[in-house]
Amino acid sequence: MDFNSQMLLLSTLFLCFLSLQVQANTSTLQTYIIQLHPQGLTSSPFYSKRQWHLSFLEQTLSAEEDSSSRLLYSYSNAMEGFAAQLSETEIEYLKKLPDVVAVRADKKYEIQTTYSPKFLGLSLGSQGVWFNSAMGEGAIVGVLDTGVWPESPSFSDSRMPSIPQKWRGACQEGQDFNSSNCNKKLIGAKFFIKGHHVASSPPSDVDQEYVSPRDSHGHGTHTSSTAAGASVAEASVFGNGAGVAQGMAPRAHIAVYKVCWFSGCYSSDIVAAMDAAIRDGVDILSLSLGGFPLPFFDDSIAIGSFRAMQHGISVNCAAGNNGPIQSSVANVAPWITTIGASTLDRRFPAIVRLSNGEFIYGESMYPGNKFKHATKELEVVYLTGGQMGGELCLKGSLPREQVEGKIVLCDRGVNGRSEKGQIVKESGGAAMILANTEINLEEDLVDVHVLPATLIGFSEANRLKAYMNTTSNPKARIQFGGTVIGRSRAPSVAQFSSRGPSLTNPSTLKPDVIAPGVNIIAAWPQNLGPTGLPEDSRRSNFTVMSGTSMACPHVSGIAALIHSAHPKWTPAAIKSAIMTTAEVTDHYGKPILDGSKPAGVFAMGAGHINPTKAIDPGLVYDIKPYEYVIHLCALGYTHSEIFIITHMNVSCHKVLQMNKGFSLNYPSMSVVFKHKTTSKAVSRRLTNVGSPNSIYSVEVTAPKGVQVRVKPRRLVFKYVNQSLNYKVWFMSEKGKEGRKVSSSEGHLTWVHSENGKYKVRSPIVVTWKN
Repeated sequence: MDFNSQMLLLSTLFLCFLSLQVQANTSTLQTYIIQLHPQGLTSSPFYSKRQWHLSFLEQTLSAEEDSSSRLLYSYSNAMEGFAAQLSETEIEYLKKLPDVVAVRADKKYEIQTTYSPKFLGLSLGSQGVWFNSAMGEGAIVGVLDTGVWPESPSFSDSRMPSIPQKWRGACQEGQDFNSSNCNKKLIGAKFFIKGHHVASSPPSDVDQEYVSPRDSHGHGTHTSSTAAGASVAEASVFGNGAGVAQGMAPRAHIAVYKVCWFSGCYSSDIVAAMDAAIRDGVDILSLSLGGFPLPFFDDSIAIGSFRAMQHGISVNCAAGNNGPIQSSVANVAPWITTIGASTLDRRFPAIVRLSNGEFIYGESMYPGNKFKHATKELEVVYLTGGQMGGELCLKGSLPREQVEGKIVLCDRGVNGRSEKGQIVKESGGAAMILANTEINLEEDLVDVHVLPATLIGFSEANRLKAYMNTTSNPKARIQFGGTVIGRSRAPSVAQFSSRGPSLTNPSTLKPDVIAPGVNIIAAWPQNLGPTGLPEDSRRSNFTVMSGTSMACPHVSGIAALIHSAHPKWTPAAIKSAIMTTAEVTDHYGKPILDGSKPAGVFAMGAGHINPTKAIDPGLVYDIKPYEYVIHLCALGYTHSEIFIITHMNVSCHKVLQMNKGFSLNYPSMSVVFKHKTTSKAVSRRLTNVGSPNSIYSVEVTAPKGVQVRVKPRRLVFKYVNQSLNYKVWFMSEKGKEGRKVSSSEGHLTWVHSENGKYKVRSPIVVTWKN
């Protein structure tokens, strides 16, 4: 990409807030976004994307008019195309040009803080999800995390319904926390510290911990409010993302179980909390915690969640933040809904303008809406070659005489992103450019930095370093662009989101789905600055965080909505509704991306959550608790291992004899060919939760290298809650069995005969292991 196209691309986000002003001054012109074919044939004669984009205007405008004066933005990463000022006559002509894919009039967006509800299609209206589920009324979401800051406006109980009669929980008193801190929104709060105390003897960080449900970290406050926080008007992070903050299920109740402390989350405390939550009467459990994959019998979360499932509780867990490493996904038990992370189309541009006029795109939430203009042009330094970790901006690695009054370039890694900024500030640095490494690639994670700072992607970091290596006195300034919505391609899979296949259970495809988990704004305690650093004296009711920890409560809140609309549904039915209605295309109708390539099932599972469809899925794959026991027998778990997991004393020999050809009725299909096996059959059972007298026909996209046969190919449901079975045969083509490990993807969809009213989609992955 040449300099001019980069400059226009990077200027796009920074300048977008000016578009309405431009429109106001040009009464006959309007701003349009013109989307082009990414492999457009008409692009070949042009040496740059910018020149190609200008060519469309040159063909449209009169010869005497300067086409560049009409071009506002040139896109090549977020989408292929451009934004320009055009009249109605001109746009009608331009629409007909080759390679023009779509034309959209520019829209004014109302920016919302917890923007993900709007991004997911949640809104008030007579036919919406919130209307049909009463915004989660009556559902209780239990959150196992670092506690809660009860005074946050996100936990106000204004206009909340009464506490459900079934609730048996309590508000446990402790340090700076008493029973009056609970209300009709936050109906329960408990803390579990014994395991932590024993493991941390002698106790560490005792002065920094609240020995109570009160949140010392912020993580639990953030996740709880994401799932079911109340609506908070005029919320923002120092002006960024200004709007209304609200959780996925604003009228659901929250019960907090504090299990995580400064030294970590101990399994003894987690199991105790799950035990209490089951007893208390929660409907949903949300666990934004976990680690690396473990066998189920050695996994406290898998064991505790099996019991929760038996009691009708939906358990949702974060997939982990160890992506893009293959087989890093955690919390993979089939009775758990495993959530990966995706992006939003909201950006916080903070562009680096070099002294040679080039632009480097970055993002940041510093300093809010107070300083839209640029910082001063300053010298940029990058301390390499020493033994102190200067390139990483570690504590004590930045001599004041080398960084004072300068912009310091810091590579990501070892210490936290915000911590690097604090170290630069303490060393006298004036600003920071945080550079992604090859591990992070183009990941855009924003922070509310303590000094002017921005994060740049790996390719942009290489450009900056090349500039610094070839310039005797490199200088730059950072230009902050506020908040920009709707101008980037989303959702896409987050780089850090853990990937499948599951190490311990490859017969179940994990993660199950992805949900928003990048740059999520939600509630924050008043004892912490928005960075969470002890040195940060600023205070805000909201901050931004990223991780599968943020994705998990989105699904927990949506599960609460489905539970409210369908209180008799099992956890498996709720999971099925979420999975079979998930989207595999982004908001531009193109395949969801994982980096620069279409996302595979090991990155996104069934796809990206769609609450509007999930609340009315047509059909569900239901699973009875005992069917999981049969599944464990089929996986080869021993009698004692199964007993550890399920507390059921079973003879697998007898169980398998009575259930020959058993397949777990999972909404996705994972088929493993090993030891030169060439054919496999799986069975499934669908339950009608739509309308009576419904007919469905099957559509199959077979994985490459496999022939797929389905019988029957048509299902006729005469009444609601009727269940019908079907069987799928997979036949491996010759030549595949010789490979060591390989996989192929496809999907199977049952389509309602009434103009595709319902489409019940199951991803398929076939793996050959030899």
